Amino acid sequence: MGKSKEASSSEEQFIKPESATPKIDTSSWPLLLKNYDKLNVRTGHYTPIPSGSSPLKRSLQEYVRYGVINLDKPANPSSHEVVAWVKRILRVEKTGHSGTLDPKVTGCLIVCIDRATRLVKSQQGAGKEYVCILRLHEAIEDASKLSRSIETLTGALFQRPPLISAVKRQLRVRTIYESKLIEFDKEKNMAVFWVSCEAGTYIRTLCVHLGLLLGVGGHMQELRRVRSGIMGENSRLVTMHDVMDAQWMYDNYKDESYLRRAIMPLETLLTNYKRVVVKDSAVNAICYGAKLMIPGLLRFEDGIDVNDEVVLITTKGEAIAVGIAEMTTAVMATCDHGVVAKIKRVIMERDTYPRKWGLGPRAQEKKKMIEGGLLDKYGRPNEKTPDTWKHGYKYLENKKAGAEAEAEAEVESPKKMIEEVEATPSKKRAREESSDDEEEKVEKKEKKEKKEKKEKKEKKEKKRKTE
Repeated sequence: MGKSKEASSSEEQFIKPESATPKIDTSSWPLLLKNYDKLNVRTGHYTPIPSGSSPLKRSLQEYVRYGVINLDKPANPSSHEVVAWVKRILRVEKTGHSGTLDPKVTGCLIVCIDRATRLVKSQQGAGKEYVCILRLHEAIEDASKLSRSIETLTGALFQRPPLISAVKRQLRVRTIYESKLIEFDKEKNMAVFWVSCEAGTYIRTLCVHLGLLLGVGGHMQELRRVRSGIMGENSRLVTMHDVMDAQWMYDNYKDESYLRRAIMPLETLLTNYKRVVVKDSAVNAICYGAKLMIPGLLRFEDGIDVNDEVVLITTKGEAIAVGIAEMTTAVMATCDHGVVAKIKRVIMERDTYPRKWGLGPRAQEKKKMIEGGLLDKYGRPNEKTPDTWKHGYKYLENKKAGAEAEAEAEVESPKKMIEEVEATPSKKRAREESSDDEEEKVEKKEKKEKKEKKEKKEKKEKKRKTE
């Protein structure tokens, strides 16, 4: 009886591991980790690596290198000038921007710094929003006529770039998603309207079209971009002065807070992408260009389709790369092998995480054989390689061993010989044609030279006569 009591008490004291994962509220987690608990779980079995860091906890140098600025572009300087000034102020290697604004235009200009410049292409193609002041050349009867005209000019439109544009003046199709009239001044014949449009839309051309539609003529007076991609005027918009002051505060007082407020991590640009969470051990392989396979997958989002653009992230919320999905959400959940996504653009620096490939038993054995001279330095079989290895290991190479290739070269296949025999008359014809062409060219050249000599002689004779 005493023994059974002891056994039951020891069982009560023993804490069994829970199979269910604890519930966490991740709705307030930053950037790409927001609503992390709502992602589909492929596996929870992985070894965390203490490399890398959360985007907001990076050291200042790394924070700036992986940063973007939502800049309020001032009027008069060009977009390229503004970006060059930011590069000089922050003393960084390179900067890029999310779509050119004309010198007189103000508003959102996303400036990408160093590693973030890899996202410039995707940002340039994102949708834009503008607020425009239109000046009409003559008075119109009613504002309702103008609002109807603005609504008419939605959807796919033909546009030719303005005369002052630097690009080739070619007819192109651009889409206006939505537009509305904000205000109209009858006395000044001026209107303010808002437009949501595709990247590369010319608002100046749209204003001319509105004038033609109203029958009074019109042109663009002023323009401001209020949204570029997912970044709007309320997304920590900063001025050139703010950036300069933030850098000055760090240089003189070592106060990082102002720079961290002016610059945002590049992950903010990727929050609208569907997420795929990758194991820490697979991160560096992806940085070297490897595809993401099923064993490296931890979590994934709902609604992923084949050929969708996805962002590959670490468990700390860092963006590794932008990829193209090779599987749907359903396949990711059920399949046990295969390619999850191929890489479109790597963002993370190589070797931020340690290398974890080549550590398996087969790879270790291969390394030992290379050191012992049983394989050549590229891991290919040589004279010393045992037969068991040759038969049991498959090489993913199209090239055959040297001896086999030489033997094949010596003995030509009958099919190849027939092809050569059939090709000879056509080759002869081609040679004859080419020789005829060459003769014609030589004749033309000689005629041209004779003509030039004649002309020179005639000119000399004329000069002598005049003298």
